[in-house]
Amino acid sequence: MSEMPVRDITDPRMLRAMAHPVRLKLLNALVLQGPATATELAERVDDTPANCSWHLRQLAKFGFIEEAADLPYKGRNRPWRWVPVGNRWGSPDDSPELTAASAEVAGALLGMELAEHNAWQAGKAAEPPEWQTAAFTTQNIAWLTAEELAKAQEEVREVLMRHYERAAEPAKRPEGSRPVRFIAWGVPAY
Repeated sequence: MSEMPVRDITDPRMLRAMAHPVRLKLLNALVLQGPATATELAERVDDTPANCSWHLRQLAKFGFIEEAADLPYKGRNRPWRWVPVGNRWGSPDDSPELTAASAEVAGALLGMELAEHNAWQAGKAAEPPEWQTAAFTTQNIAWLTAEELAKAQEEVREVLMRHYERAAEPAKRPEGSRPVRFIAWGVPAY
């Protein structure tokens, strides 16, 4: 397994560009369903093509997506694709503006993921039994040192990145596979 490229985000504008709910939906649609035009994405995210086009350009400005120039298109209906790069941010040395932007994007991401989790719960009964059994939600509290928490973060990341290539390379997806959402956090309790 090769390592996923990761960029360190130090520009609060870049984080804020990702924090917008429509932009998160667009990114999500491009990761899950592959390249698409603004018109196709508008149908997927229940928005207008003009609004999606504007938000796509903002995502492209910061390198989250790119025009898929190698794919066929007609007129102004150009396809966009996700740039498969991980994003990392959040350092004790961050400026107050970057810290605030980090909180904004974390809140937006968690809000989207919670909505997706709730949608799964609402439709779970209609899913095949093997997917109902395999899906899980887990919660735990552990007493750790800062070093142990950092090690846990590394181990969780290793598990979650084990099959990351499949997101960008559909040919690597085994038959019967589906996109599966994972979210994890390890934060000191208050």
